[in-house]
Amino acid sequence: MTRTVWDSSLGKKTVMAVSGLIMLLYLVVHMLGNLKIFFGAGDFNHYAHWLRTIGEPFLHYEWALWIIRVVLVLAVVAHATAAYQLSRRDIRARPSRYVHTKPRSSYATRTMRWGGIILGLFIVWHLLDLTTGTVHSGGFQSGHPYQNVVDTFSTWYGDVIYIVAMLALGLHIRHGFWSAAQTLGAGSRTRDRALKTIANVLALVLTAGFIAVPVAVMTGVVS
Repeated sequence: MTRTVWDSSLGKKTVMAVSGLIMLLYLVVHMLGNLKIFFGAGDFNHYAHWLRTIGEPFLHYEWALWIIRVVLVLAVVAHATAAYQLSRRDIRARPSRYVHTKPRSSYATRTMRWGGIILGLFIVWHLLDLTTGTVHSGGFQSGHPYQNVVDTFSTWYGDVIYIVAMLALGLHIRHGFWSAAQTLGAGSRTRDRALKTIANVLALVLTAGFIAVPVAVMTGVVS
């Protein structure tokens, strides 16, 4: 039964919709957490420490954080796999044998495809920068996330990578939320306008919220 659902195009679209909404929920919480940097190093570092103690003493140190990470990894892998397989299925379904001109994909399709690739590469860089410190500039300080964030956004390339990724994220959310709503049956003639408005607002708020941090470091508001 599970394999039958997964093999169908509707099943893959449903997996993409559900996994996308899981990631969207995480992004909203993550953005709100990031904005705590405007309250100073003490508040921001305390928040980062709190994330590692969620559920104690029932859960051990960092267990809740690792559960969140595992769920997110599964969501990302499921989302990317379903998107890739649907894309390949779409290409195979085109009657290219009899058509000499390459069909143009829609703006939304191109945005989702390239946005997904950009975000996938960004996630790898972001983890290596602020989680493991592997590519971090200025000397990674474990347990001092405030200073690590300031270090990253004190470099031009750190700002460029992050801002470009967040712009791609905004476009991805704008089209993705709408697609997910249609796949899960939430769309209708009376609700379509509201769903489009929600998609636009979510994309704008998340993009602005995430970009506010590097801009604040660049302008000296956060230092």
